[in-house]
Amino acid sequence: MELGSIVEFLNNKSILVIGATGFLAKIFVEKILRVQPEVKKLYLLLRAVDTKSAEERLHNEVIGKALFDVLREQHGANFHSFISEKLSPVPGDISCVDLGIRDSLLKDQIWNEVDTVINFAATTNFDERYDVALGINTMGALHLLNFVKKCNHAKVLVHLSTAYVCGEDGGLIKEKPFRLGTAKKSTKVTDIGMEKKLVEEKLKNLRSEHAEESAITSYMKDYGSKRARMHGWPNTYVFTKAMGEMLLVHHNRDTVPLVILRPTMVTSTYQEPFPGWIEGVRTIDGIPADMVINALIMAMVEYANRSTPSEIIYHVGSSLRNPFKFSKFQELGIRYFVQNPLIDKDGKPIKVGKVTTFSSMASFRIYMAIRYSLALKVFHLAINTVLFQKSYKDKYIALERKLKRGMRLADLYEPYVFFKGIFDDANSEKLQIAASKTCSEAHAFNFDPTSINWETYMMDAHFPGLVKHVLK
Repeated sequence: MELGSIVEFLNNKSILVIGATGFLAKIFVEKILRVQPEVKKLYLLLRAVDTKSAEERLHNEVIGKALFDVLREQHGANFHSFISEKLSPVPGDISCVDLGIRDSLLKDQIWNEVDTVINFAATTNFDERYDVALGINTMGALHLLNFVKKCNHAKVLVHLSTAYVCGEDGGLIKEKPFRLGTAKKSTKVTDIGMEKKLVEEKLKNLRSEHAEESAITSYMKDYGSKRARMHGWPNTYVFTKAMGEMLLVHHNRDTVPLVILRPTMVTSTYQEPFPGWIEGVRTIDGIPADMVINALIMAMVEYANRSTPSEIIYHVGSSLRNPFKFSKFQELGIRYFVQNPLIDKDGKPIKVGKVTTFSSMASFRIYMAIRYSLALKVFHLAINTVLFQKSYKDKYIALERKLKRGMRLADLYEPYVFFKGIFDDANSEKLQIAASKTCSEAHAFNFDPTSINWETYMMDAHFPGLVKHVLK
């Protein structure tokens, strides 16, 4: 396993990036442009109807972010011309054949130039509409593979998945691929063609009944959750991502070296381009985002240099070699916000109260029933037996809606809050060791989880970054 120079590898390369507005995709694009300004071109597939819309998304959702401030400072007045030269926005849609690229000349250009393909595209909502998740996470992976097969110089395809395709497995979870038809319940077989057919039939029936779009959305969300649980996965997201992996492994047939990267939950940046950059409120038990990208780039280079096509899975996380417990996260969070209190609308510091934690979902449900559900039922009884103003009834409806939403979120996150698995990262460790021995820039692409000082990272990077994101 010889990696050589990463910077040299990237010189004059043409890379196709799918799902370029995603959190990790942006970090990848920024890193490539910063470490190797002589990269030839990054084609960025963005969901858009035309080039103008794609360009607007590129400027508003990618390069306009603070993430690119270091690069902006490096290039100064030449920043926009540099971006125009290196980044090419491509309007399209991964859920469509040929990635939904309508411009035939642009399509031919990509097929003739691109040598590296990275797929970040995904809908990560746990309760996404089943038709949407199936189109992007599952069939989108197959559409991409078929597109890559038409690329004349493709050296490697890297697909970003999630470690949680394991479902609710416990113990040591190995870096193994899913074979077509795999199900988490031994009595089931995952027939992807049948899942697609069922979704199409359900949509057809709902529309023939003139169902409102909101009703269709609600139905398809529930249907996705039902199908996922039926096959042994906790939610639509990980079920459809697992099926996407199945299609890639089955249909690749040694066409191109295939790397499937499975990070755990991704947190803010550890070091690059600066500590603490984040989008969205992300949970812990994970790995810093820049380390995920460093691992991805290392794997990309290593497999692009392979003389024969093959496939490999990489878990990228810290649960085995440098675990970070939720109890420690809670302790550090309280300490940080006591030392750096948020300020309320009256200009007064917000006091940090005691956080109630639960050892099981059953104890949480009992607590919620006693503390909130029972009180809400008493309130409901009161407004039905006494002449209350309409405002009280409206308040009851609002409170009931919030309680139901809270319980739904708790159900969705239950598998992760009480997750019992540990992700084996033997392949990632081998790659890291090989990089330290054969890559001259290994220090600039660090993804060693044992190098993370969790307390320093949380207090000096993650929490400040989180506050900055939430309050911006």
